[in-house]
Amino acid sequence: MSFGKEWAEMKSAASDRQTAMRLNQVEPGGGGPGPQGDLKVDDQDLAAVGDAAFKLHQRLGKDGDHATASTREAAGTLKQDFTLGAALTAVADKWHDQVGTLRDACGHISNHLDYTQKAHAGDEHFLATQIKYAQLDKGFEERAQN
Repeated sequence: MSFGKEWAEMKSAASDRQTAMRLNQVEPGGGGPGPQGDLKVDDQDLAAVGDAAFKLHQRLGKDGDHATASTREAAGTLKQDFTLGAALTAVADKWHDQVGTLRDACGHISNHLDYTQKAHAGDEHFLATQIKYAQLDKGFEERAQN
């Protein structure tokens, strides 16, 4: 067997192993093309969504649970004579829990977008500074060569 043929077989076997390793890493039910990367969001968009989430969080904290007190009061009165009282208590409790969950989610979204916006601004500043330094260094190197 010649060295060229051996080399081609080794390359083919290595390629088969790499393909097998990639296939072994695919998630069940996964596959298909990956993200195309065409999503673009600017700081104003992030700020608007974060602001809306913050306002909803505040509003839910202030107004989201108004009905709970009166519903529980009605449930307490009805509990003595009707089974509807217990059901009304369950509804009030569920409503209170759901408002809390929604409020927490809005707070999380608002906080995350604030953090993301600040982190990206810091990254942008760092990259811009690094590029300026690289250009400055290149200018000094060019001048030193002349």
